[in-house]
Amino acid sequence: MDAAHACSTFLVRHAWLALRGVVAEALVQHELSVAQFASLLMVDETPGLSVADVARKVSTARQSANEMLGGLERAGLVERRPHPTDRRSQQIFLTDAGRARLAEAVPTVKAVEARLAAGFSADELAVVNAWLTRMTAAAAPGEEIPTL
Repeated sequence: MDAAHACSTFLVRHAWLALRGVVAEALVQHELSVAQFASLLMVDETPGLSVADVARKVSTARQSANEMLGGLERAGLVERRPHPTDRRSQQIFLTDAGRARLAEAVPTVKAVEARLAAGFSADELAVVNAWLTRMTAAAAPGEEIPTL
């Protein structure tokens, strides 16, 4: 085994890049990028996120998140509302169209994940998911994770 394959960091990065490519292809039919899909998921999970919150959750720069959210807003999938206590900030919410698009796209992404996970047992997948969750939480709780 070469050094790159012995290092979990590089294995995770290669797995992410491979998975992202396959998911991106699948999301084309829903007219969403991977970042847009992730953002819709995050805003659905936590309505009222700020642009900075979305940027942190999808591991991108605030400016990139703002531009991406602008595209989702122009498509009618999200709306920005003034923050009730911070005049400098806006909150992001899904529109009905955004919820519908997300509901259509989730099964597509889950089907890709199921296809790629074929051959793994439920116990193996549970260990992988637990490891990824713990590594994410331990790496930088509450901080923006820079992209590689």
